[in-house]
Amino acid sequence: MNSVVKGTGYVLVHTPDMVIHNGTTQTTERIVNPDGEYLKELPSHIRSYEDVLAYWPNQTYIGNQTPDELAAQGDTWVDKKCPVTDRHGKYGEIMPQEEFILLMQICDCFDVVKLDKDFVAAHKAALEAHPLIDASMMERLVEGVELSEVEHLVNEEHAEGLYHHDKLVGCVKRAHDIDVNLSAHVMHENLVSKSSSVLSILHAVKNAGIDKGEIEYVIDCCEEACGDMNQRGGGNFAKAAAEIAGLMNATGSDTRGFCAGPAHAIVEAASLVAAGTYQTVMVTAGGCTAKLGMNAKDHVKKGLPALEDVLGGFAIILTKNDGVNPEVDLSILGRHVVGTGSAPQAVIGSLVADPLARAGLKITDIDKFSPEMQNPDITKPAGAGDVPLANYKMIAAMAVKNGDLDKKEMPTFLKEHGLTGWAPTQGHIPSGVPFIGFARDAMLEGKLNTAMIIGKGSLFLGRMTNLFDGVSFVIRKNTGSQDEGGVSQEQVKKLIADAFRQFAAGLAGDEE
Repeated sequence: MNSVVKGTGYVLVHTPDMVIHNGTTQTTERIVNPDGEYLKELPSHIRSYEDVLAYWPNQTYIGNQTPDELAAQGDTWVDKKCPVTDRHGKYGEIMPQEEFILLMQICDCFDVVKLDKDFVAAHKAALEAHPLIDASMMERLVEGVELSEVEHLVNEEHAEGLYHHDKLVGCVKRAHDIDVNLSAHVMHENLVSKSSSVLSILHAVKNAGIDKGEIEYVIDCCEEACGDMNQRGGGNFAKAAAEIAGLMNATGSDTRGFCAGPAHAIVEAASLVAAGTYQTVMVTAGGCTAKLGMNAKDHVKKGLPALEDVLGGFAIILTKNDGVNPEVDLSILGRHVVGTGSAPQAVIGSLVADPLARAGLKITDIDKFSPEMQNPDITKPAGAGDVPLANYKMIAAMAVKNGDLDKKEMPTFLKEHGLTGWAPTQGHIPSGVPFIGFARDAMLEGKLNTAMIIGKGSLFLGRMTNLFDGVSFVIRKNTGSQDEGGVSQEQVKKLIADAFRQFAAGLAGDEE
């Protein structure tokens, strides 16, 4: 029996100083063109936390606005102010940088994060007041060190600086003298991913209304790699984040597939639950510092803010079928296989048309499609166009080719079956999964029957293969069936009593 989506968590973290100091576009520029105009101009294009809160796509990501409400504002939002500017939303929150830096220290298990004691003192109370950061987590927070110690580690010991308002407030030390996999840069990158995953987990557990102890397995699907020189990507982000979040009954492992990772992970999680291996499985991923300000050169050139100034994170909880929550339909799975090729028509065929045809469905039978949901405010100025819209046009064209749709109906199809992108360009973060929270709510409210989640990945980036990748699955409104997950003690007693009565009746018949 299919598993169900019990709850979701979506978080953003505003990290303006990490854009400047840790985004790959900026760190590369600092090497190849350190005196160039771009690095000089960038600081004036950094948004304030208040501006980030007032940005329509951000409020949509955490659930304070719906995709339909976002779409009603037009196809660009950079100059618009959202009427809702709350930090906390239906699905999660937008955490400010200062609190996140403290959370990174809480998530540090090897004493590599050193924070200025004055910085800790200034912001500890704010984090302590966070409704999801409990006493056990706060106990892990170290009071801090003298700023001079931090400066020494950054200037003399190759530590990665942590900045707030362009002021050095801490650092992440290297965890080994010569192992590049444990360098300060990699440790910083991995701690950021772990910390944003922890925050996502906490929100998902709250939103699902379950006890932390119910989660038995965690799958992390971020794009980072955790290990040392002997096992570069050995992991395990999943168990590391579960430990800090307090999921004491959980084990877990990592799944990687570039941007398609989340789709792979959810199919795996749904399968584990459906098989009865685990009753409750969580899929989670934290954000990626490398992609902060990834397209900022184009944004600055066009006089726009550096819009890639937030880390993304999400967590999705799957449980056995309760007869209520939306089901992950494992009978409709799309796969980009080795022999598919990379032509757009072949990709859409393998991920959308083929799995639906095998299930006896047309493309138009799916209410909503959620492919790569990148925010077009970010991608269009960089020349990448509107990524979700491009996907929907290909899906519509495939529907026309298959006879599911008349060509003149394509504009209507795009509006009725498509979505406007709102997710940050954090690689795996926008890849289909941002819509799962909205889809769950709409199905529970009877407003949506089906949604196809489509994850796509560029495997060639790792230089091991030229192959593309993709996975898709369908979430549908619950059919009302319930997985009892075994037989209760009372049911066992009833079965024994019934069997005894049948046996006794048989004996009586024999005597006659």
